[in-house]
Parts: sequence; structure tokens; C-alpha cells
Amino acid sequence: MSNIPKIVILGAGYGGILTAQRLQKELNYNEADVTLVNKHDYHYFTTHLHMPAAGTDKMENARVSISKLIDEFKIDFVKATVQQIRLQDKKVLLEDGSALSFDYLIIAMGGEPETFGIPGMAEHAMNIRSINSVRFIRQHIEFQFARYKRDQSRTECLTFVVGGAGFTGIEFVAELADRIPKLCKEYDVDPELVKIYNIEAAPSALPGFDPELVEYAMDVLKKKGVTFKIGTAIKECTPDGVIVGENEFIKAGTVVWTGGIRGNHMIEEAGFETMRGRVKVDEYLRAPGHDNIYIIGDNSLMFNPEGRPYPPTAQIAMQQGVTCAHNIVASIRNQQPKKFVFSNKGTVASLGKGEAIGVVGNRKFKGFIAAQLKKAVDIRYLFIIGGIPLVLKKGKFF
Repeated sequence: MSNIPKIVILGAGYGGILTAQRLQKELNYNEADVTLVNKHDYHYFTTHLHMPAAGTDKMENARVSISKLIDEFKIDFVKATVQQIRLQDKKVLLEDGSALSFDYLIIAMGGEPETFGIPGMAEHAMNIRSINSVRFIRQHIEFQFARYKRDQSRTECLTFVVGGAGFTGIEFVAELADRIPKLCKEYDVDPELVKIYNIEAAPSALPGFDPELVEYAMDVLKKKGVTFKIGTAIKECTPDGVIVGENEFIKAGTVVWTGGIRGNHMIEEAGFETMRGRVKVDEYLRAPGHDNIYIIGDNSLMFNPEGRPYPPTAQIAMQQGVTCAHNIVASIRNQQPKKFVFSNKGTVASLGKGEAIGVVGNRKFKGFIAAQLKKAVDIRYLFIIGGIPLVLKKGKFF
């Protein structure tokens, strides 16, 4: 029997892929067996999905094959869907009936849409959460234009509702507003007939962002044709649209929900104590009561020095992945683990072609400069996971 510890990573998102890459770099030969499990054979850039969803970029630019990111002599990649996590047995059950045993487990499976119990939202709204969901939204948008041309009494086909004005919602409506004029030209539709609504229950768009930059962002998007309903909750989503505020009905052919995410349902089912599907991990990213189980990304709950939970961003998931790998190697070698300390590199939100807003340190950016900053952020990530070859293949320079 081999005494080499088995490390299993669930999920190849931002946190999972960084953990795998760091482990393959830091572990010596035969020091551990590492298995990466993901239901697709590609890693996709969640922060880029709003573009192919609206149809302003190619789907291929939002993903890269996992085999190009890991050394398959050091990491065993298993393309499979996780069915159950059995903590007591130290096993992960897969949908095909097979099982993986582990000594160390990293849960980085990504989140799920949080509908806050809004009736009909889960059933009737679309979500920007994966390559497949994005492909569906893109085709659905084009279908609505074709449908209207076939029956011009169906004006609701040209009404688009985006629920949530956080990062994903704002970036998606910006791309959608950029795409609409081209679709109108392609389908011979009067642009005046198209309506884009962005609805947010909070008192501000981009909650937590600098108010001056939020105002700038909303002005940019209003000029592109977006109608905002801020401080207005969606009461219900139906097959024909949404009910908002004081029972106002907006008839729409397309409803996209970007109002929040929660942790993966399998975490709660495994027996962890959760808050909105997230586990409050310790300072070393370990699950309570389990020194060999690490939870990162959308599934982890950590608090900043002010006592507020960190938002589940790609930036924090990446940094958690690096620390997680370090701490597993330290555990194998009986060394001291490292506390996770988040280093905020800044935040940039795209507002469509040539426009963005951003904060880096105490400096605020908007317009063209912020748009270039957004490209730099994307190129930096491509370089981190795939070096210059991936930057040249997927990077946007113009």
C-alpha cells in the first residue's frame, strides 16, 4: 500500500486551477498524488462571460483547455460531475458511480445562482454562470429578434430585463447595449423599439463601489439606452416578464438574473454548517473541525478587518488558491501553515467598448484609461495561468 497522500481538488475555476498549478510547482516527485476533478475539460473565465453572452465576443475567448494549464504528469485530471462528498469515508462520489478517496480535499466547485426566494426566478430567468448558459443566452437574444420579425405584434421580444446591478449585471447590460444596434441593422428593426431594463433592489447600482464612479457608469449606460430601476425589487418572474415594485408588470421576452450567487448545494448536503451555502473557514482556509479539508472561492466565507464578508470575486479565489496549495504542502511536510491575507489589487468594471470604471488603491479611473486597465487585468490573469502563449492567443490588446 502506498503512503503517498492523496490530494483531490474539486473544481477548475479560478481557485481550483491556481491551487493545482501551485501544487504541481511546489510538490516534489512522489510527494503526493494530486487529482483535479471538473465537469468540463476546460477552464472558463467567469469575469469574461458577459461578452459572449451578449454576443460581443467569441465563446472561445472565454475558455481554455485544462490540459494546456496543468502538467498531466503531475496532476491527474478527471472529467466528471461530483455527486456527493462523504466526509466520514474521505471519499468523493462521482456521477458515473466511481469514487475518489482523499487525504486532503480542496472544495472549489463554484457557486450557484441566489434567487432570494423570488417566485419563478429559478424557473424562468437565465443566468450568466457557465459557457453553456452563455451560449443559450446569446442564441436566445438572436431568436427574439427573429421572432419579432416574424410577428411584429410581439413587441415584448425586444424588451430585455436584467435583474441585479452588481458587476455582472452592469457589465452584461453594457455589452447588450453595444450589441443591440448591430442586431437591429441585421434584422431590420427600429432601435427605438428595443428596451433594456436594469433592475436593482439595493439603493444603488454597483453596491459598495465609489458613488462618483457609479454615477459615471449609469450616465454612460443611460446614453446607450439602458433604463435603470434602482431601489426596486423584482417581486416575481413569470414566463412573460417580471413584476416589480408596486405590482408593475414589465412584459419581456428575455429575463437574465445576475442578482447574486450562493455556495454549492453539495457543501450543505455534505454536512458542513453554511451561510447561504458558504462555509466560514479558518484563517488557513480550512473547514471547521477538518484540518485536511480546504474550502475556497465562492464556497468560502471570510471576513475583512471591518467584519464584513469578502465578496466572492475571482481575485480573492486566485489568492486563496495560492495560499491553499502552500498550506497543503506545509501540512505534508509538517511545517507551519500560512494565514490567508487578502491583498486588494483593485477593482475594474467594464461598461462596454472603450468604457470602464475602476479603483486601484486610492486612485479612481474612468473612461478609456479604465478600459485599458480592464484589459491589463485580463492579460495579467492569462499570463499567471498560461504564460505568454496564452496571452498571445486569448489576450485583447485593442
